[in-house]
Amino acid sequence: MQTVTMRREVASNKHEASRGAVVAAVIGNALEFYDFTVYAFFAAIIGRAFFPSDSPLGALLLSVAAFGVGFLARPLGGIVIGRYADRVGRKPAMLLTLALMAVGMAIIALAPPYASIGVAAPCLIVLARLIQGFAWGGEAGPTTSFLVESAPEGKRARYASWQVVSQGLAVLAAGTIGVLASASLSAERMEAWGWRIPFALGLAVIPVGLILRRNMHETGAPAETASTFAAATASMQGRYLKCVTLATLIIIPSTVTVYVNNYMTSYALTLLHFPMTMSIAVTMMVGACMVVAALTGGVLADRFGRKVVMIVPCTLLMLVAYPAFVVLNSWHSLTTLFAVPAVLALLTGSHAAAVITIIPETFPKALRSTGLSISYAIAATIFGGSTQFVVTWLLRVTGNPLSPAFYIIGACALGLLGMALLSETRDATLE
Repeated sequence: MQTVTMRREVASNKHEASRGAVVAAVIGNALEFYDFTVYAFFAAIIGRAFFPSDSPLGALLLSVAAFGVGFLARPLGGIVIGRYADRVGRKPAMLLTLALMAVGMAIIALAPPYASIGVAAPCLIVLARLIQGFAWGGEAGPTTSFLVESAPEGKRARYASWQVVSQGLAVLAAGTIGVLASASLSAERMEAWGWRIPFALGLAVIPVGLILRRNMHETGAPAETASTFAAATASMQGRYLKCVTLATLIIIPSTVTVYVNNYMTSYALTLLHFPMTMSIAVTMMVGACMVVAALTGGVLADRFGRKVVMIVPCTLLMLVAYPAFVVLNSWHSLTTLFAVPAVLALLTGSHAAAVITIIPETFPKALRSTGLSISYAIAATIFGGSTQFVVTWLLRVTGNPLSPAFYIIGACALGLLGMALLSETRDATLE
């Protein structure tokens, strides 16, 4: 009787600890998407300040190219920090990524413009993006592994979905701050220093995140994983490569659509000619939709399985992308400006919750963080990092405002292939 009571107390304490640590786990992911969203908001201003060009679109192209440079460091970060998390533990890896994020955000917030220090200015922005890319490449693996390993039985998708929820909350926060800044500051002040305020606010959150992560519990069993890492890699061999490939494929649709939605501010400003405040307000609505969709997707994935919750929304996303952009470009109204990104966000958030759950469930514990980090980093580097640049380039070269839709359709096709080939993991026992 006493043994049963002790087991119940241990289970209860683990449950309370894991729920209390969710905020600590997802805060780094939230900061990542907050920074991405803020950068997307002010890409045109950053382009003029750090990347002088003969045309506004040319400056924007250079700015989003610098945005994409950070993704080049993601695979390296995924390998180095992902393996570090599997060998040493989730907690030290998450502390490392958050500290690196602080360095990158500080450089962007404080860097002097091109007019003050010349070519050193764009070099500083590129350096900051590389540091951030390395950190973010290793962020998803440890944090998602932690959430899945901390979750009570039957609720793994609900816990993992908070990774996607944190993205939505970050986008909502970034949109709110962006709207307030653009509404309260003149265009001249926004150009001069106003765009730095959101970056500084994000930087102020990092000490809180570091304190929270220092006090969280460990799920990685460092001593065990350090001794079994090589054995686990050898035992999986070809299967490991297959898992990484399929995991990369299923991440692509949500990655591309999220960054297309983040690009909507620049799209609405430069092509649809909406005011900045309204253009940024769209992102607030996108963030709210992501939160609702991810929470719903997590519940549905726990109840009906991961595959159906991935495949159905992703298929719908592929079918509605083209008509959505046709509507957006045919009727220039606030209704269509808000409705199209909302639909994309709802479909993306719901299937992303299942995606972020099935991947760590597919890998053994000793390779879980590494496998997810590498898969996420590859997908983000090839497709996420290139999304804004490719879309801007296509718009400039073809003059076709429907270019983002074609990119989403292609991404969904690749994702559905991976989803069809992955095995269902809802009822699998987590190692």
